[in-house]
Amino acid sequence: MKRIAVMTSGGDAPGMNAAIRAVVRTAISKNIEVFGIRQAYSGLLAGDFERLTNREVSGILQRGGTILQTARNDEFKTPQGQRRGLRRLNEQGIEGLVVIGGDGSLRGALTLHKLGFPVVGIPGSIDNDIWGTNMSIGVDTALNTILDALDRLRDTASSHERAFLIEVMGRNCGYLALMGGILGGSEVMMLPEKDMELEEVAAALEDAYLRGKNHAIAVIAEGSKHKIYDVQKYLESHNVGFEVRVTILGHIQRGGSPTAFDRLLATRMGVRAVELLTEGVCGVMVGLDGREMSGVPLEDVTSKVRSVNPEYFHMAEVLSR
Repeated sequence: MKRIAVMTSGGDAPGMNAAIRAVVRTAISKNIEVFGIRQAYSGLLAGDFERLTNREVSGILQRGGTILQTARNDEFKTPQGQRRGLRRLNEQGIEGLVVIGGDGSLRGALTLHKLGFPVVGIPGSIDNDIWGTNMSIGVDTALNTILDALDRLRDTASSHERAFLIEVMGRNCGYLALMGGILGGSEVMMLPEKDMELEEVAAALEDAYLRGKNHAIAVIAEGSKHKIYDVQKYLESHNVGFEVRVTILGHIQRGGSPTAFDRLLATRMGVRAVELLTEGVCGVMVGLDGREMSGVPLEDVTSKVRSVNPEYFHMAEVLSR
């Protein structure tokens, strides 16, 4: 294998640049040329390839986002778009591809694999919703961002005897809401896998008030059944004792310099992705299994759903009292 390409696709995640750097430098150490594809599958279809050397990836280890940028593309979901993408890779003499991204990105990688092209995926998703890996790139950084916000908001909540409703990312997977709630000491956690009714939320916050607490925190995943402003309206109309305020963290959860954990995870995954390609192993995603990096078939990754560990639900109930 003499020439490979790398792309970042879907939502950006802190640590993607560290993975790009690892792919480039590992490949160059094996005398393999590396090309970056800008704007993910959109750039693939447009033929937007740029050769990457050690110089291009110097100084990016600590940067959030992705130097290759990212975009979503509907055309690549069609058979015509997929064949066009394959043609672009062949035109550039690319012999292997590393795709860094979430579920949709890895589905795109699987389609190229089924067309006979060597592909290895790397999981990059702050939601930690990708099956086949204990942790995805960006999760640890996003969780630390959430905890920093929770700690700051608790200061204000305590000063004014208020309840804060805090919305975090997680359309289908409530990992960030659950872990953020446990580690941030919140009274309520609402997530898609185990939602709460409004009456339960009100009862939990009122109980905190009656027990003499001077604040209360509820962490709500964006994919929860009840939207955050509906929760606020219900609580205000039922007088739980606290004034109720809303904070939506939004896209600040995606940005920022990656933590040491994310830098190491991304680096190890980038190195292993190149090793797998050069070993002739493709159609897999690099997954963290315990302490080891394993190759998980993309077919399995994209056909199964990663859910939150149910043991954490019991932990959350015990610790929120």
